[in-house]
Amino acid sequence: MISVSAALGHVLELAHPLEAEPIALQHAVGRILSQPVFADRNQPPFAASAMDGYAICAADLSAGRTQWDVIGEAAAGHRFDNAVGTGQATRIFTGAPLPQGTDHVLIQEHVTAVEGSITLTDGPNDKPHVRPAGSDFAVGYQLTAPRRLTPQDIALMASMNVAQPMVSRKPQVAIIATGDELVQPGESPRNDQIIASNTYGLAAMLQQVGAETRILPIARDRLESLAEVFALTTGADLIITIGGASVGDHDLVAQAAANFGMQQSFYKVAMRPGKPLMAGHMSKTPMIGLPGNPVSAMVCGEVFVVPLVHKMLGLPIGGRQRLTAPLADDLQANGPREHYMRGNLVAGELHVERRQDSALLTVLNAANVLVVHKTSAPAQPKGTLMEYIPL
Repeated sequence: MISVSAALGHVLELAHPLEAEPIALQHAVGRILSQPVFADRNQPPFAASAMDGYAICAADLSAGRTQWDVIGEAAAGHRFDNAVGTGQATRIFTGAPLPQGTDHVLIQEHVTAVEGSITLTDGPNDKPHVRPAGSDFAVGYQLTAPRRLTPQDIALMASMNVAQPMVSRKPQVAIIATGDELVQPGESPRNDQIIASNTYGLAAMLQQVGAETRILPIARDRLESLAEVFALTTGADLIITIGGASVGDHDLVAQAAANFGMQQSFYKVAMRPGKPLMAGHMSKTPMIGLPGNPVSAMVCGEVFVVPLVHKMLGLPIGGRQRLTAPLADDLQANGPREHYMRGNLVAGELHVERRQDSALLTVLNAANVLVVHKTSAPAQPKGTLMEYIPL
């Protein structure tokens, strides 16, 4: 067995970042920006009114003027083209360009308008209510990469006049469940069969982080069945198998994969849940063989597969983010395998679930963290700071 950190290192060596592709802005949310984008204009591109009111020259106020002749109107998208002189004003609306000769806006609530003129009736009018040109960003402003694009990023890029950012191509992941005991959701299992839940959980997990997934037919515990399903993986950037065979975890999977040119990087990891883990290349395509127990497969997906997908998308390379928090209760000593314990972070404290059986999906479903209990760690008293992975 190898350590979790060593196994993760091997997994991350399986693939490289994928190529970039352009995407229409309206479809870019959630994608990984692979190249920085730059603004080709100032925002706003002109000095603009921040309020509805009247545009004047601030020097008039300094001189004590309280009345102006209104000589025109400026609205958003409709500039007033003439110059505005001393004692003159233009009616202006929010977002409209300030006319030449003006640098101050009297808000409409502070004036009285009568027959082509305005009189100042309230104040102090010490704020100009003007948005200077380039006050949000200037030509050349950069949105850095890589980053997972948010709605806020999309709005900013649109304002920067970026219509088609370059994003990382989504990894194509083929997922194969193996075992005679499995049936698909919605089918009628015999009393000696179970539903193939891991396939759908892992597909959802990987879709959520940016991959596209293909759920292939269940491979039965026969080499010819495994070969038939492996033949369907053409075009995949990553192959995931789940479970082994009745003669031993991954025995038939490893043999069938070897027949397709599998070069194994490692087999078995010192972790709970998830000891029977295999990784390597099958005909140059990265392949990870996950254990068949439902929680084991999902935990290994979080610890190993998600970081690999992140790398393929061009995100910073490394394991899942680990934070620390104190234990809410005492925790017993751990054995020779690093234990990823299901638990919950509540009010800043880690509550470790009492039942840690790797078949209990309800426990995983109720958890919001994986508490990491180090290899051969002694008993930990309440209040001990422990690492955890947010779920």
